[in-house]
Amino acid sequence: MFNAVIDAPFGKVGIRHDAQTVREIVYLPESARNVAPDTPLAKQAAQQIERYLERASAAFDLPLASVGTAFQRRVWAAINEIPPGVVLTYGQLARQIGSVPRAVGQACGSNYFPLVIPCHRVVSSSGLGGFAHHADDDFFRNVKRWLLAHEGVPYA
Repeated sequence: MFNAVIDAPFGKVGIRHDAQTVREIVYLPESARNVAPDTPLAKQAAQQIERYLERASAAFDLPLASVGTAFQRRVWAAINEIPPGVVLTYGQLARQIGSVPRAVGQACGSNYFPLVIPCHRVVSSSGLGGFAHHADDDFFRNVKRWLLAHEGVPYA
């Protein structure tokens, strides 16, 4: 099912790819079984994710599948411009791209490549906000908190 599942401070990270591109990165609970990278691309993705988990300023250079709608890709491109340690609200990002906060939040939640496209850097104007379409799920909200704290932005 996964080409690799690696340990992370908040649980696990699963990686799926096709012949040439990373297709999906997902957050998994600690109980998920580790899977050693089974291809050079899976190994490359795992190494880059591990490097980010050690050092928040680490950059990604992975071939990503062309997925999502044109609007989602526009939101994801804007998210990619947010540097580590900086957060924007859904509203700020929406104004930046000429949209509305709810649509930006939906696109953030549909991100196939968390960490690589750092949607955790987009928060609600009233707090942390949801994460990966799991607004009421403590596991995903704790992942978001950990990622922000890792980048020097503590969120309660």
